[in-house]
Amino acid sequence: MPPSYFIIGTDTHVGKTYVASALVQHFVRIGYKVIGMKPIASGCQRNDKGELINDDVIALEKVSNVSATLDTINPYRFAPAIAPHLAAEQAGITMGLDLIADAYHTLTHLTEVVIVEGAGGLLVPLNATETLADLVFRLNVPIILVVGMRLGCINHALLTVDVIKAKGLTLAGWVANEIDPNMGMFEDNLTSLQQRISAPCLSVVRWQGQASFTLSAQKLPLT
Repeated sequence: MPPSYFIIGTDTHVGKTYVASALVQHFVRIGYKVIGMKPIASGCQRNDKGELINDDVIALEKVSNVSATLDTINPYRFAPAIAPHLAAEQAGITMGLDLIADAYHTLTHLTEVVIVEGAGGLLVPLNATETLADLVFRLNVPIILVVGMRLGCINHALLTVDVIKAKGLTLAGWVANEIDPNMGMFEDNLTSLQQRISAPCLSVVRWQGQASFTLSAQKLPLT
């Protein structure tokens, strides 16, 4: 199995696609065959082929150096820009783990690294009984947590880390992404997180800055 990493955010709109795309580019740059996957996407629009597609998926496709079908990269696609399980209900669909797992395993046979981007936070519902955490468990891949650096981020980050541990998942590392340019005491907040999260901080991204990673697919630390 190739190395895979599941990108989770402390909330929605914290830069998961940016970080996922930057990770794809990082591994491409150091010589790997890499593809980005987004299992679930809402807020999709029709492309010139009449297919529903999400901007996040387009961004991941642009930086990947391996191609796959849209149904494999993004098995569940919905037009309403709402929580995915609600969009699925409106479409009369019950999302399940099997379809996503099958698509993921197809990608693992095409690539050396798979970067999987989640939808929102770790406990976003997929259906009546399962959440994104169940999907991560099913795929059995380590998590990279994107912390949206703004007021309240410490609580959101530590709660997510606690859920990761409670669910028996693996936190490979985290990224501090400054999404509020006016955030007070950025460095102090960053230090507070570094002191409380045992997994390594893989990158610190300042407002509209670049993500830089010093890691390899084989040496990404796991905790």
